[in-house]
Order: sequence, then C-alpha cells, then structure tokens
Amino acid sequence: MAKDVESFIGSIDQGTTSSRFLIFNQNGEVVASHQLEFTQIYPQPGWHEHDPIEIVTSVERCIDGAVSSFEHQGYNVGSIKAVGITNQRETTVVWNKETGEPLYNAIVWTDTRTQSLIRRLKQRLGHSELQEHCGLPLSTYPSVGKLLWLLDCVPRVKEAYENGVLAFGTIDTWLVYKLNGGPKNNVFVTDPSNASRTMFMDIRTRQYSETLIDFFRLNRTKLHLPTIIHSSDPKGYGSLASTVLRGVPITGCLGDQSAALVGQKGFTPGKAKNTYGTGCFLLYNVGENPVISNHGLLTTVAYDFGGEVMYALEGSIAVAGSSVKFLKDNFEFVKSSEEINRLAETVEDNGGCVFVTAFSGLFAPYWIDDARGTIFGITTYTKRGHIARATLEATCFQTKAILDAMAKDSGRALTELAVDGGMCNSDLTMQTQADLISIPVNRPAMRETTAFGAAIAAGLAVGFWQDVQELESVNVDGQTVFEPKVPKAEAEKRFEQWEKAVQMCRGWAS
Repeated sequence: MAKDVESFIGSIDQGTTSSRFLIFNQNGEVVASHQLEFTQIYPQPGWHEHDPIEIVTSVERCIDGAVSSFEHQGYNVGSIKAVGITNQRETTVVWNKETGEPLYNAIVWTDTRTQSLIRRLKQRLGHSELQEHCGLPLSTYPSVGKLLWLLDCVPRVKEAYENGVLAFGTIDTWLVYKLNGGPKNNVFVTDPSNASRTMFMDIRTRQYSETLIDFFRLNRTKLHLPTIIHSSDPKGYGSLASTVLRGVPITGCLGDQSAALVGQKGFTPGKAKNTYGTGCFLLYNVGENPVISNHGLLTTVAYDFGGEVMYALEGSIAVAGSSVKFLKDNFEFVKSSEEINRLAETVEDNGGCVFVTAFSGLFAPYWIDDARGTIFGITTYTKRGHIARATLEATCFQTKAILDAMAKDSGRALTELAVDGGMCNSDLTMQTQADLISIPVNRPAMRETTAFGAAIAAGLAVGFWQDVQELESVNVDGQTVFEPKVPKAEAEKRFEQWEKAVQMCRGWAS
C-alpha cells in the first residue's frame, strides 16, 4: 500500500560532470536520488564543452530513476508537489528559437578559449565601469565572452543571429525550455542568480541593461534573451512535459552556488558558505543591497524570493575537486578520488611543496588569466603524498585569500564557515581549512545543500514550507565542527609562501 501522508519536493541538480535528481521530504532529508555522469568534451587545450541534448537526456533519465526508487519504497508519485532546478552557471547554450535545435555544444564555465577576445574587450572605452553595473569583472568566466566567441567563430550561430532567431541561455534556461517541450510551449526564462552571471543584467534592477548590451555591441532585435523572473515562482517556469513526472510544476530555480547558500540557510547578512565541488565557491550574504568589490570578488544575486531579494559577495576558485580528479586521471597517483586523502595522510606536511592549481588561470581574488598549474618546492625528498597534500591545500589557501578579501569589502570578518560539496568529506581538508583561516569550519550531516536549496526555492512557491523561518530547524543534527589547531602566526607564514607561489606563476600562458 502506497504511503500517501507525506508530500515531497523534487530537485534537479545539473552540475559540471553529472546530472542528478533528488527527492526531499519536509525535514530536508533525501528519500530517493539518481545520478548520471555525462560526456566531457575537450576539443583543444583550454576548451571545455558539453552536448546540450545529452544534458537534457541525462536529467530526464535521473528523474525517472529517482522516482522508480521512490515508488519502490512505497511512496506515491503524486505526492511530489513541485520540482526545483539548480545548475552549473555561466555555461552557455545557443539554439534556434523556432526549431529548438542547439547550434553548437554548450561552452562550459571553465573554458578559456575567450582569453584573447577578453583582452580586446579590455581595450574598449568604458570597460572599467562594467563591474559597477553588473557586479562582474571582464574575464573568461562569465557567459558573455562565450556568446561573443560563438558569434565570431561559428557560422551557424552568426547566421541565426542575422536572421533574428538566435536564442541564448545558461543551463537553467535551456533545461526549462526543453523540459517544457521546447518551441511548442516556448517557456524561455531565467532567474536573477543565473542572469547575474552573464554580464547582461543590471545588478540593482535585476533586469537587462541596455548600457551593458551596447558595450558588447549586441543587437536585442537579433538576440533573444530569456525573461528574468523570481527564483521562486509558482507559474513562471512551466511544468514537465515528459518523464514520469509529466505535469508536475517547476517552481524554483537557482544557480548552483546561490542554491548552496540557500541550502545552508544563509538567509541573513553575515552568513557564508563554501562549496567544494569541481570548482570552489564561497558566497557571503551582504543583505538587500549589492556590495561592489574592490578586492577581486564578484557581486551576485543570492536569491530573489519575490518579496525578499538578497545579494552576496562571491569568491570563485576554478579548480578544487577537479585537482583531485587530475591526480587520479592524469598522474594516476590513485585509483579513486577518495584515496587521495589517505595518500596525503602518509606524510606530516607538504614537504615544502606548493601546488598552484591554475589549470585555467586563477579566479578570485587574483584574476590572473595567464597563470597555469605550477608546483614549487620539489626536491629529491618529495613523495607522492607531499603532492597530494599540496593539492588539497591549494583550495584551502585560495579560500583563505577570498575570506581576507571579503573581510575588506564587507567591513567584518567571518566567525564561522559553513561547508558542503564533495571535498568537504575529507576530514584532513576541512581541518587544514580551519587551521589556515583560523576560524571554525562547520560541516552539516546532510551535505546535499545545493540540491536542497533548489528544493527550498520550489517548495516556498507552493507552500511546502511557509517561509524561511520554518527551515531554521531543518538539517541541524549531526554537524561536525573543525576548530583551528595551528597558531595564527604559523597559518599566516604558510599563507605568505602560497602568495609567493601565486606571483611566481604569472605570465606562463602569454
């Protein structure tokens, strides 16, 4: 007999290397999930692409897989009231608005092919004022450079633009569009947390800026941009047109890092979280008004829940978990990513090694496009364990640099850091992090905070949770707090060595 008493919320978590679908109950517990990896395409050094159709297919298969598990537990599919979406940000898709056909592979947020294009844009009059308008500096990271490259280098994209049928979107927009049935229903929307990553949106009005679009010399009559709606919306995102959840409404959407802040319940100014995923992203809630950084950080929309809009300062690290994957796949140090932790524990320290994991340049707070991955301090004493430890430390050092910048921009230092993401499963990494930043690191028991954030956005839209206050008691049991064990002077000394290494890796990719 089916269990019908409870209601549930579904969450699509479309990440850089895999797609997932999770089903949450009102206590924030995962009752079913399904995950599929999809193809990573690297056509040239520094290029990173995904197949847009494969992304949609993987999401649909994950929905069906998780619901199958859900039903096997005796639950009724009708008790899933709504679905939220969280997604890799900046990754850019272009398609024909009339046919729904993608015109090129999705260009992934990590892609650096736009380096020379960005340098040219920095020669234009007015480029230094862009961040004041949109919260982002010019770099290879935001979506705009990827779109401009596609217009310059892919004839099909240029032709669609000239014919006025070019649709542009980040992964959230593409997913919503396709999951609603494509051109037939034409649900073409985005939310402010994703739109704020394109360089097209005014960070204060949360609508497209003619000033920004003019700077990039784009014609709005030829380029179709998705309508920006609230992150939590009972109608605007349509409903699923296929899968076993056909007809279930999509009612929430957040870019993955904003979703993680929401999932960590960072609803008040001063709250911060760090997600250790493929990359590493630290978001700090600054309140209802944006703070434009003077210290290398980004300004982004944390969330827009209709009556409540919150902004965040963000520090983005391009390489985190992917550095562990690199040691596994490229150097073949270990057979699984989990073994890196054990390898790092075979030595007491990094043996004098510092690994600047700038595989695609350095992001916040440095923004050094021409840096590349560099290991300093190798001697005949160096073992694989030292390299493994230096790899884990690289993410922790960059997090420390971002926290220092946030303290300068916001005027107050953080007192505790909430963490999530795959790398935070490593006790060694989290203890190292606490030691280097000299404040406690708090790891929740349920670490699916990104997917949970999307579920919260969707759930609030349909009354699954009445307000954010109701969520305060959710996911608080079983937390682990890592207290600093290293004197602050020692932490600063180690950080100075890291900063020296950062300066020495400049200019490698000229």
